Amino acid sequence: MRSSLLLLVASLVLHSEPLWRAKPFTEPDSFTAEIEGPAVDRQGYLYAVSFLRKPTIGRISPEGRGEIFLEFTNGSLANGIRFDAQGRMFVADYTNHNVLLVDTKTRSFRVFVHEPRMNQPNDLAIAPDGTLYASDPDWQRSTGQLWRIDPRRRVKKIADGMGTTNGIEVSPDGRKLYVNESVQRKVWVFDIQAGGDIANKRLLVEFPDFGFDGMRCDVLGNLYITRHGKGTVVVVSPQGQILREIDVLGRYPTNLCFGGPDGKTVYVTEAEQKRVVTFRTDTAGLEWARWPGNRPQ
Repeated sequence: MRSSLLLLVASLVLHSEPLWRAKPFTEPDSFTAEIEGPAVDRQGYLYAVSFLRKPTIGRISPEGRGEIFLEFTNGSLANGIRFDAQGRMFVADYTNHNVLLVDTKTRSFRVFVHEPRMNQPNDLAIAPDGTLYASDPDWQRSTGQLWRIDPRRRVKKIADGMGTTNGIEVSPDGRKLYVNESVQRKVWVFDIQAGGDIANKRLLVEFPDFGFDGMRCDVLGNLYITRHGKGTVVVVSPQGQILREIDVLGRYPTNLCFGGPDGKTVYVTEAEQKRVVTFRTDTAGLEWARWPGNRPQ
């Protein structure tokens, strides 16, 4: 009863906030400059990389209180973090060429897949059937690859010869894969075929300046993309139309996710101020909506 009341109060407070206006969520320098990979669990806790120091994952309460959730001692360095619909936490470990599976109850982890042919698994996306997709940039050569990891932990390279692949996301209907290229400033869309392979690569949108980093979908299929160097998040429709751009109070946003009681709070990791900022939207995030019991309003 008490938890339901608190949720109602929090929701009423959030509904009174203006849309598209960023505000700080954690203190400056609460993370290192490698801050990355935000993801929210079903209880509303935010996880992000490099809290206080490397190589850590921090956990931030809905009220903004932080702690070190996990610290790696084996040379692993985390980047992208994603939760699937069952609540499993996947982490891209770019130094050891792994995707890790983290047990949030015991704060332990194991290797879900190891693929030495990867340059560095960077960001992750999850299809409705549980298939993982990983971006894999080679920053020195400004090139990149894409990988598919099926629920049976089978790894397959599904694209190479691309630019610096970074942000990656699956559309709400599970039929399209979006990938951006940071250096080339292009966003591509592929059709996801039966079995999980991709085809019919085509350009969704291209920008003349600044870079890209992470991106996520809302439940309508709009892409929210961090513009590294410009200090904004741009919202792009599934047809490639720019809908709006939000100032995130720092020049170097690295990634974002959705959370909050209604899924309409966007959390943005920002490397200049080394903190997380938030803003409110009018549409719930796709990953939030996939949690059992969550219903977008």
